Amino acid sequence: MTVANFINGNSATAGETSALIDPTTGEEFGRAVISRAAEVDAAVRAAEAAFPAWSRTTPGERQLALLKLADLLEADAEAVADAEVRETGKIRSVVLDEEIPQCVDQIRFFAGAARALGTAAAGEYIAGATSYQRREAVGVIAQITPWNYPLMMAVWKIAPALAAGNTVVLKPADTTPSSSVLLASLAAQVLPAGVFNVVLGDRDTGRLLVEHPVPAMVSLTGSTRAGVEVARGAAATVKRTHLELGGNAPVLVFDDVDVTAAAEGVVGAAFYNAGQDCTAATRVLVHSGVHDEFVAALVKAASAQVPGQDFGPLNSQAQLDRVLGLLGRSSATVHCGGKRHGSTGFFLEPTVISGLSQDDELVQEEAFAPVVTVQSFANDDEAVQLANGVPQGLASSIWTRDTSRAAALTARLDFGIVWVNTHGLVASEMPHGGFGASGYGKDLSMHGLEDYTRVKHVMIAH
Repeated sequence: MTVANFINGNSATAGETSALIDPTTGEEFGRAVISRAAEVDAAVRAAEAAFPAWSRTTPGERQLALLKLADLLEADAEAVADAEVRETGKIRSVVLDEEIPQCVDQIRFFAGAARALGTAAAGEYIAGATSYQRREAVGVIAQITPWNYPLMMAVWKIAPALAAGNTVVLKPADTTPSSSVLLASLAAQVLPAGVFNVVLGDRDTGRLLVEHPVPAMVSLTGSTRAGVEVARGAAATVKRTHLELGGNAPVLVFDDVDVTAAAEGVVGAAFYNAGQDCTAATRVLVHSGVHDEFVAALVKAASAQVPGQDFGPLNSQAQLDRVLGLLGRSSATVHCGGKRHGSTGFFLEPTVISGLSQDDELVQEEAFAPVVTVQSFANDDEAVQLANGVPQGLASSIWTRDTSRAAALTARLDFGIVWVNTHGLVASEMPHGGFGASGYGKDLSMHGLEDYTRVKHVMIAH
């Protein structure tokens, strides 16, 4: 099988291809096209040609199209899950029961949000003239998605962009293209040709898309390194950028928690999707009074996780090698895991490590794997200092029964998301996005929709 581009409402091939690898076996099962300048230009020009008519549709018309797309995705969930599982190694029941229903809900949310964009009231702010504001579509949007949640990240990007009246050229990760192409083929049943296009390829493909003169905005979900490259490339033509980058989330555990319940909650949030989640509960910071007890409970809960049953493999051999390198260079105490699991595929054992200093590589770098580090703190101030002491600022959580402490700490943690006594839950109505090296712009919520609009001031003299 060869996975092809989807341009102007049709499947489109290209001269080059790359291997698609099943991460559960490490074996090639198909090919995907690699787009170069001609294919990227064709997709962008299709989106450009479709923009005038699509941007002039009413919010109600766009709502109806997106609601139909959500219904189509829901009805075709089995086929989409097959594609997602084959390329990611995810647990199929998780994709079907959790991820696809979330995607459907998110499309439906933005369908409704398209009709609810607000703005300042019109008024006479200067004598003899009435002013009002318009929210308009930005134009052609270039979007680049990662390999950890191929379908969901595509939905997070295309749903608000299309709801706002933009047209899209999406480039999924080269290792996980199929679910995005399937989404585009479903969308072609309810959207005009050229409104939603998919081009497949590698980093060079992404660079061609970012640097193309037509797109007015680039939206990326990926690593901080990729975000820097995109921002630099987009700057040459003064494109807007929307960047959701790396995570490295701290988890602050205080001495008043139910240790067993909290440990189990943290492990669930740490190893979901094999820890390949920008909000994964990566850095556990534990009050010194319960440190040893919590580590023991964490190790027990982590050791009960079975690779291939409770979570899938890492994305690729390169990702597995990178994580094993991080672990191999650490001199901290490995309580469980730390090694490859089995000899087939790219599985890693569930890993818990303690005894790290703040400047350790495993603390400062996002592992993006089923790896949890544990550090100790003596008081609230030290907990905040350790939590904020990394470049990333996407997500965090606080585990305590003291509501006053929780309320005070939410203001001090320098992260775009703060959960209390839970970690990793996502609501379509709430914004998702971070600070610092985790980028800027929001996914989901009305903020996510507004990010795909531009504001125009209109003044009428009378």
